[in-house]
Amino acid sequence: MERITSLKNPKVQLWKSLKDRKGRRETGCFMAEGRKMVEEALSSGFRVEALLVDEARLAEFALPEDVPVYALPENVLAAVCDTKTPQGIAAVVKIRQNAALGRRVVALDGVQDPGNVGTIIRTADAAGLEGIILSEQCADVFSPKTLRATMGSVFRMPLVVTGDLPGYLTALRQEGYSVISSQLDGEPFYQRKPVGEKFCLIIGNEGNGISDEVKATATHKVKLPMRGGAESLNAAIAAGIMMYDLMKDEM
Repeated sequence: MERITSLKNPKVQLWKSLKDRKGRRETGCFMAEGRKMVEEALSSGFRVEALLVDEARLAEFALPEDVPVYALPENVLAAVCDTKTPQGIAAVVKIRQNAALGRRVVALDGVQDPGNVGTIIRTADAAGLEGIILSEQCADVFSPKTLRATMGSVFRMPLVVTGDLPGYLTALRQEGYSVISSQLDGEPFYQRKPVGEKFCLIIGNEGNGISDEVKATATHKVKLPMRGGAESLNAAIAAGIMMYDLMKDEM
């Protein structure tokens, strides 16, 4: 175990950089903050590069022997974390993406709000879906706000980030997936034709919806009914309703 007390220490400067997308891209790592997220990271297939622990709270945690541990004063730990109360522990984790997807997946086309991206990942995990595809225009999955919204589900859901979402969806369609586009001019969602055992549900950008190029890949174009005065739903809410309904035969 190494003790670090200076905010100017090179390791501390590197850890602070993980708050920004540039820093995460340059290092290939992200910061998991708090007891639950650290426990999820350690029990997942992600590689944990280091554990950062408040030196005054070391006795609170069962620390693994095969991961480097750094004891930090409270102010140094707070400086490298995004949350105001990091609960005395954080982990530096290697980014892992482009994992193998399952039969029932969700694709995000330019969903830019970190809370929406994180909530969709968490809800997909809860509903039993088997992967998330994200266009490069989506909010960064490994940003602090997105990670908090996933509540640890980011460590369980296979993730793929692609610069060619239309091409990726076309390939899925060729593999026998139904590709379901959620759009305001679609057919009623609850009257949809069968989607089969393999499907990909697309959720579009909060303001502009699904791009025309992505819509062109769809086998199903659907919309949720709006019986009240609202014209649309929050992206994560709409995704949750449709994911659970698409998975109802599995529950």
